[in-house]
Amino acid sequence: MADTTISDLTPQTFSVLGLHPDILKAVAATGYTSPTPIQAQAIPIVMQGRDVMGAAQTGTGKTAAFTLPILHRLMSVANSSASPARHPVRALVLTPTRELADQVADNVSTYSESTPLRSAVVFGGVDINPQRDALRRGCEVLIATPGRLLDHVEQKNVNLGQVGILVLDEADRMLDMGFLPDLDRIVRLLPAQRQTLLFSATFSNEIRKLGRSWLNDPIEIEVAARNATAENVSQIAYPLGGNDKRSAVAHLVKSRNLNQVIVFCNTKIGTSRLARQLDQDGVRSESIHGDKSQLERMKALEAFKAGQLQVLVATDVAARGLDVAGVPCVINYDLPYNAEDYVHRIGRTGRAGASGEAIALFAPDEERFLLDIEKLIKKKIPRGTLNLPSQPRRSGSSAYEGRGRYSDSGRSRAPVDDFFSRPYVAANVDAKPRLPTHNRDTKNTRKSVGVLLGGR
Repeated sequence: MADTTISDLTPQTFSVLGLHPDILKAVAATGYTSPTPIQAQAIPIVMQGRDVMGAAQTGTGKTAAFTLPILHRLMSVANSSASPARHPVRALVLTPTRELADQVADNVSTYSESTPLRSAVVFGGVDINPQRDALRRGCEVLIATPGRLLDHVEQKNVNLGQVGILVLDEADRMLDMGFLPDLDRIVRLLPAQRQTLLFSATFSNEIRKLGRSWLNDPIEIEVAARNATAENVSQIAYPLGGNDKRSAVAHLVKSRNLNQVIVFCNTKIGTSRLARQLDQDGVRSESIHGDKSQLERMKALEAFKAGQLQVLVATDVAARGLDVAGVPCVINYDLPYNAEDYVHRIGRTGRAGASGEAIALFAPDEERFLLDIEKLIKKKIPRGTLNLPSQPRRSGSSAYEGRGRYSDSGRSRAPVDDFFSRPYVAANVDAKPRLPTHNRDTKNTRKSVGVLLGGR
């Protein structure tokens, strides 16, 4: 396996990479002029038809590193025919999550805007019928999650017999999520003679094993040290009591007038709860996690990208591959159990060379996770002190405070009947039980009911 490691590559313009003029036109329209290191190295190699294993931290431009050269290669077979038969699937991009698939599809659509090439995206959680119709109209580039792609294969909505380029995006996450059996099934459906591109945040032993199985003499590109964090992202950790974390997030957002902040929680329940609480605190917030419908998740992402939300609270899986330009800050409300997830999280900020800030909030019993992170990234994360504004203590606060159903903050309590505060008095055990009243007259029945209800 050839090994090409990039440590310092002089930036150049896209125009010198030899891309098709129609693709260069689309790139120029986005405002990008210089490729990132992984783009500068990977694009020429992919254009040559070589297999590639690319490792780079999130936010370094991996998507364009394979999208641009793929579109360039497909331009030789591009045509304007309306016939679906003239637009078979020639490039297949597999992603672990629906959000990432949607974002890759947006990139492909943007860069192919001036070309006759067609693209489609398929993922679970939404109606399969519109996807089926899109596939039947034909597309050269198909972006898919593994499970939904196999659904379409079983329904004979798509033919993969002419796929000449396979991309495994975020391959490490696909393995973590248990997609290996699905990936193996898909690979068996593809022509043996193909170009395969594998992109991952890191080169783990499992990824290297996958590369040996599915790639042919790949060029290996690594643009950053394994598990390194970006130098343009400042990091700080604030020790706080567990009950102060929510106030800290609201204070940081309000005092710094932040917008488009991503806050990470470890659980789906915690994610939803924090978003509701922040919204109650006057911070425009929404959450994304695996229990939300695809429509809800996409709606939240669109609102976040449009700047309508100050905070997006997310789990790791939901935020994987999230590509939002200009995220100024990432807050770890919960420190991740897996230290590598910290690297992925803070990679949401400081993208495309911009500066960013990563804030970690940790309770005393969570410091061990912080020490694991420091050991992984081989860097000491400075501790800071956060002076929170004094908060009036809420009456009736409990473990259920903030969930909505049980919160009584700001509400006046109804007067309580003193009946409920009287001591318990046992019933008279010597009293004879009442007989059934089925045979009693109507008058007596009504009187008994009156006594039962407390009347006279």
